[in-house]
Amino acid sequence: MDLERYGPWALVVGGSEGVGAECARQLAAGGFDLVLTARKIEPLEALAQELRGAGRQVRVVSADLARPDALERVREATDNIEVGLLFYNAGANNTRGNFVDLPAEVTRSVIAINVIGQTEFARHYGALMKPRGKGGIVLTGSLSGYMGSPSLAAYTAAKAFSRTFTEALWAECSAFGVDVLHFVIGFTATPAMERLGIDVSKAEDPGAVARKALANIANGPVVIAGGEDNLERARQRSVVDGRGAAIRAMATPSREDMPKT
Repeated sequence: MDLERYGPWALVVGGSEGVGAECARQLAAGGFDLVLTARKIEPLEALAQELRGAGRQVRVVSADLARPDALERVREATDNIEVGLLFYNAGANNTRGNFVDLPAEVTRSVIAINVIGQTEFARHYGALMKPRGKGGIVLTGSLSGYMGSPSLAAYTAAKAFSRTFTEALWAECSAFGVDVLHFVIGFTATPAMERLGIDVSKAEDPGAVARKALANIANGPVVIAGGEDNLERARQRSVVDGRGAAIRAMATPSREDMPKT
């Protein structure tokens, strides 16, 4: 990582575990100081203590990204420092079901984190990077964003928004020297997956996923983790002809249909 181009501080949103935490560790090893934010304060503090032990400055912010004051809370920790890299990794889906049956607050939360959160954080920190003529923004996505899927209507739509938004942002920001990347994360061995009892023996290692994201910040607009298999899945889910049949054939499987540990 180029500390001069993307430093001195990096903000990792969703940085308490999994890919976000691994990203923070790798950035710290590269000399970056960190601001870490997520909802749960305990894992944030534990990671911060680890990184401080390696000689880095670390600030932590407990913020619920589904709430409208999330950016305001994070700004309390960043307004007096230069954030040269935004890594927005929040947005996992915890509730599935028919859209018309789910509580409205579930849909609002998915949209708040994956759509409103990404746009507001990208606007704020991107606007600060613009006059500097340098910086980087990574907004993470999912293969689910390439096709609507039953029981994941709001989530797949939000991830599709994230991809097209990032593509546009990439084109705009390249004119003033800020790199933007939509990084598509596939099946990864995160603590969240393990808590659901899903077999992650064939999942990608979060450290490897984080490494690929950081290595490709300048290679936007879109990079897909998981190798050729995930590239092919993205291609298949992007078909126009026979769309209905494709959606039924390639819908994201339910958690009940995934291998359990």
